[in-house]
Parts: sequence; structure tokens; C-alpha cells
Amino acid sequence: MLDFHDRRKTSRTADFSGRRKFVAGFMLTCMLVLIGRAVHLQVFNKQFLKEQGDLRQVDEITVSAYRGMIKDRNGEPLAISTPVQSVWVNPREHRLAEQDLSKKIKKQQKLSDSEMTEWLKQHKAEEKEQIRQMEKLLRLPEGKVAKLFSEDSNRQFAYVARMINPGLAEQVKALKLSGVYCEREFKRFYPAGAVSAHLIGFTNLEDIGQEGLELGYEKYLQGTPGSKRVIRDGQRSIIDDIENIKEPIDGKTLTLSIDQRIQYLAYRELQIGVNAHQAKSASLVVLDAKNGEILAAVNQPSFNPNTKKSLQESTYRNRALTDLFEPGSTVKPLVVAAALDGGYVRPNEMFETDGTLHIGRRVVRDVHNYGTMSLMQVLKKSSNVAVSQIALRMPPEYFSGVYKKLGFGRTAAVGFPGEAGGSMLDYHKWKSFDQAVLSFGYGLNVSTLQLARAYTALADDGILHSVSLLKRDEDSDARRVFSAKTARSVREMLENVIMKDGTAYEARVDGYRVAGKTGTVKKAGAHGYKEKKYYAVFAGMAPASDPRLVVVVMMDEPSAGQYYGGLVSAPVFSKVMAGALRVLGVAPDQEDTMPVLLTQKTAE
Repeated sequence: MLDFHDRRKTSRTADFSGRRKFVAGFMLTCMLVLIGRAVHLQVFNKQFLKEQGDLRQVDEITVSAYRGMIKDRNGEPLAISTPVQSVWVNPREHRLAEQDLSKKIKKQQKLSDSEMTEWLKQHKAEEKEQIRQMEKLLRLPEGKVAKLFSEDSNRQFAYVARMINPGLAEQVKALKLSGVYCEREFKRFYPAGAVSAHLIGFTNLEDIGQEGLELGYEKYLQGTPGSKRVIRDGQRSIIDDIENIKEPIDGKTLTLSIDQRIQYLAYRELQIGVNAHQAKSASLVVLDAKNGEILAAVNQPSFNPNTKKSLQESTYRNRALTDLFEPGSTVKPLVVAAALDGGYVRPNEMFETDGTLHIGRRVVRDVHNYGTMSLMQVLKKSSNVAVSQIALRMPPEYFSGVYKKLGFGRTAAVGFPGEAGGSMLDYHKWKSFDQAVLSFGYGLNVSTLQLARAYTALADDGILHSVSLLKRDEDSDARRVFSAKTARSVREMLENVIMKDGTAYEARVDGYRVAGKTGTVKKAGAHGYKEKKYYAVFAGMAPASDPRLVVVVMMDEPSAGQYYGGLVSAPVFSKVMAGALRVLGVAPDQEDTMPVLLTQKTAE
């Protein structure tokens, strides 16, 4: 017989055993229910889970960065990026979505085969109309999208429209066609259009620089894309942002040395000049004589970078920086300065000419027999004979060294893609005739920019400036090439070129003293210089007393009758220089007009 304590222990054990059985049974039942539910959802009703999964998709997407702006020196925008939309399709997804929809409709509505055939017919008609509406909205040829969906049904990506208005993209989205998506991109816009097209260049559809400064400063302008996690709906439209993973970094702003007011003025006048003289092409450069900044650089013909239709390399090439030509007589002031500075001629020396100079079997000729000439008259009348005599006095090494110091034979290093360096025969290979023709600009190739840069050595009292397309306060790379006395002396001589009996009377600017030099250069062709094709060139500066600007104009093959630099390029120089000096507020320095101008200013 059990005692009291043994009975109590047995009772407790029986109680706990029952509870354990109940808990174990309850847990087993729950597990069976969960397993059954899982089997039901994943085997018998898996379409429900698929639909719910499609409704809630987490995705990681790229966040585009703005490309940096390009501005002129005064903050005027020359290139900006604006958000746009592009439309693309996924034909494979469209096909699968249509198949899934058909199965869903047939199962949910329990349609017979004939009813299903009728439903499909009606659905296809509605879809065809939606596709046609999309094509109309995007101005696409009829059948283009339908063809993508039918013939390329295994393809997973194809653009149908790029860089469209966001409002138009919303209308496309509203059609709710499966497999059709819109994504944000950036379109580059150029407010100045053709005026600055050759300098700025353009980008492609991916907003990557292809030409000009857009290409040259691609890494500087290009931003760094960011990323974020989003939730997409069944149509893959973004319905919510979850988190930013990486913030995009916008590209940097590029501020140019260009003054868009002067750029426009130069573009307009060069275009007028090209049309008037029926030139093949032309280029013009305006430099700040005090620090080498490029204030304008224009070319004709030009193009509109906002359309880029039927573009050819010959159209968008920046001739002012990339094309070479023989500068002709425009280098004569530089030769005279080199001879004066080296002591190979005296300022008051006279030169005997009779219209020809025999150098071995070769002959250098002048247009006329100028007789005895001073240095000033050598430049005023542009005598090949006299300047050849001057050049032949200088040792080849010295003469070549001055040209190299002036930047001839190497690029001006402004960071522009394809910038030309020019060429010049090594002085070790020179013969006397080579040295003579180099003194009046043959056997030497330069760009419009290089010639303008060389003239800064005369304009800024012997200091040659580096040139820049970026805004800067001073030129840290400036260096002396001529003495100040020599530069001023040659400038005074060049003022006589603009006189009535000089070669460039058309280059005068009311109220200002102008110094400059013409160049009329025969073009070399397949048969040498026998063809009657010319470069008409003018290089000059103003105000001559203390030059602020250097302007060079080059016209290629003027064919309307006149081809002399003094008649074709000098008038363009005059108009551009006059307008640019007014824009910059440079005071006049011509004594006979200053009192009148000052009186008018006082009266105002």
C-alpha cells in the first residue's frame, strides 16, 4: 500500500504527461496546417503568389547626374542639360505578359474555347489601337512598335524614342501597354546655337562629349551617377523609394574666357563677309592683348548643335584652331621686329629694291618696283624683296629661334581636341631661298589662333602671351620675345598700313588708332602655286597706342572678284574690332576724334 507521498508524486506525473501530449498535438496540428497552406499556395494556387510578387518588386536603379554647365565669362549659359524621357520596350516581357493574361482570363471567367477566341480577337484589336496611339504620340512610322513586339519577341530591349518631353512620356505611360517603359535621361541644349557651335561642340545621345570643349573637358563636365532602391509595381513603374544608396555627384561648371557678345558680333560679321565674297570658308579669332584670353573664335560655315542633322566633319571642324594655312605677309612685322631686336638692321636704314631679288636660280618679286624704302615703307607697301634682304642678314638659327619663340611649329595648348601645331622646315635644312620665302609667310603653316597669339608680342610691348579658352585674371606663362622699344616701333610702322596709301585702309576704326598687316597668300595645290586660289588674311590690334585686342581674320578662297586681304578680310576686322572695343568700354585714342567724343560724353 502506497503512502501519501507516493500517491501525490504519481498524480503530478500523470498531470504533466497530459499537458505534454496536448502541447505536442497542438504544435503538430499547426505544422500540418502550415504545410497544407504552403502546398496549397505553391502547388495548387501558385498564380496568386506570382501576382503578389509581381506587385512588390524591390529593385536597385541608377540615378543620373547632371552634366556640368558651360558658361561664358559673364555667366551666359552656352551648354546646359535638361531632364527628358526616353521610351523603350521589352518585346519578350510583352509576349509573356499577354500569355499570362490569357490564361488568367480563361481560368477566372471559365470561358469556352470559342468565347476565349472571341475575347482574344477583341483584346488584340484594343492592343493594336493602343500601339497605334503610341506610335502617333511618338511620331513613329505605323507598324514600327507592332513589328518589334511580333518579330523580335525574344528581344529584351529596344529604344523606340529618345530625348522626348516628359509630358509626352506620361501620355505613353497612360496607355498601360505591357513591356513599355520610360526612363529619365538628360538632353544637352545649346542656347547660342551656331554662334558658338565650333567651340562648344556637342554630346551624343548618352550625353557624352563628341566634339569641341564637350569632348576636351569630358571628365570635368561629366557627373558621377548615384543609385537607390525602389519598389516597382507589376508594370515595373516605380511606386516608392526605399533608400538612397549613393547620391549622384553633378558635373562641374566650365567657365570660358569667351565673351558671348563679342562672339556673336564676330560670327555675324564673318558670315556677312563670307557671303559677300563667296568664300569657301573662314575663321576669326579675338584675343585679349593683355592676358591672352580668347574672347571670340568663330568659323564659317557653321552648324546648329541642337539638331546635328546630316553633320559632316568639314562642317563641325573648328578651323580657327585646327586648320593650317601659310600666313603670307602677315609675318613681315615679326621678321622686322626680330631683325631690329637682334641688331641686324637699323631703325633708320634704307633698302634698295628694283622689283626683283635673285637668289641662286630663284627670283623673289614685288608687285611693283618700289625703289628705295625705309623700314616703315617696307611694311606699308608689303615688299617681298626688302623683307627677304632683311631675313637673309639674320643667321638661320636666330631667325628660326624667333619663330619658335612666337609659338610657330607647336600647338598653343589651349586644351582643344585636334588643335593644330603647324610646321616649319628645320633651319639646318634651309637654303637661302627657303629663308627668304619664310620672311613673307611661305613654307610656314599656322592656325588662325597661332597667328593671333604671335601678334600679342607686338601688342603687349614685346610680351608673348599663352592663350586660354578658360577665364583667368593673368597669364602666368607670359614671356618676353622682343624688347618693349622694338614692339612699339613696329606698331607705329603698322599704323601706316592703315593709311589711305597703305594696303589696309578698310581696316580703320573710327576714333581709334589701328595697327595691322595684310596677307594675300596663294594656295598650294597639286601643281604647286599655279592655281588662282588665295587666302585673304588680316591681323591687327587696337588701340595702337596701348592695344587691348588682337584680331585675326582669314578667308579661304574668296571668289566674288576680290581676293586681297586688305579688301576682303580688313573690312571684317574693322567691324569686329569697332564693336568689341565698344562692348569692353575701351576709350578712343585717336587725337583728332577724342575731343568730339569727350564733348558728346559730357553732354550726355
